[in-house]
Amino acid sequence: MHSRTRIKVCGITTVEDAKEAIRAGVDAIGFIFAEKSPRYISPEKVKEIVAQLPPFVHLVGVFVDSDPVEVQEIIDYCGLTHVQLHGSEDAEYCQKLAQAATPCRLLKAFRVGSQTMAADFTPYEDSVKGYLLDTFVQGQEGGTGKAFDWSMIESLGLKLPILLAGGISVENVAAAIKTVRPFAVDVNSGVEEEPGKKDHAKLQQFVELVRSVDRELASAV
Repeated sequence: MHSRTRIKVCGITTVEDAKEAIRAGVDAIGFIFAEKSPRYISPEKVKEIVAQLPPFVHLVGVFVDSDPVEVQEIIDYCGLTHVQLHGSEDAEYCQKLAQAATPCRLLKAFRVGSQTMAADFTPYEDSVKGYLLDTFVQGQEGGTGKAFDWSMIESLGLKLPILLAGGISVENVAAAIKTVRPFAVDVNSGVEEEPGKKDHAKLQQFVELVRSVDRELASAV
């Protein structure tokens, strides 16, 4: 039976957008701590936002090749529940951080392209809780706004939950869920007015589309 598709909205920079995402029904909100990102937010600002949010909301910190000590400090300071590693962090890095960051859970992002192989994922199986699949674009670590060929995912035989990212939007999220059946979808630029500012109407529409597809797939079983 098809289970409920979880929804993560990434690139949150204001308390208004965070609260609107929660009102719309998302499961997780993401804060980007990579300073080169146009959606960067400081730990101090995240702490202010988190203090105003209700319980039972997953809080994800996105990091790119950050010092693990710094990551741990931000986890504790902001009260994060998940860490998303979006750089070239190797399996050893993830293993050590997973042990130090407990009970915070780790997600590892992979930029999927024509050269992606199942062996790329295997070393991480014991240290992370899921794989975020993004689109490979040369020189960009994420937030590309571009989709990749979802049909190739099945051939990878991934053993952990899949969080599907990479150009997910109201225009393609239904097809994405039907094709991949991911554990979660991760939307960022697809529900924005501009980098770091969410379009609340589009965000609500996105959540409603995901729930509609979930109902359709559940009734088809």
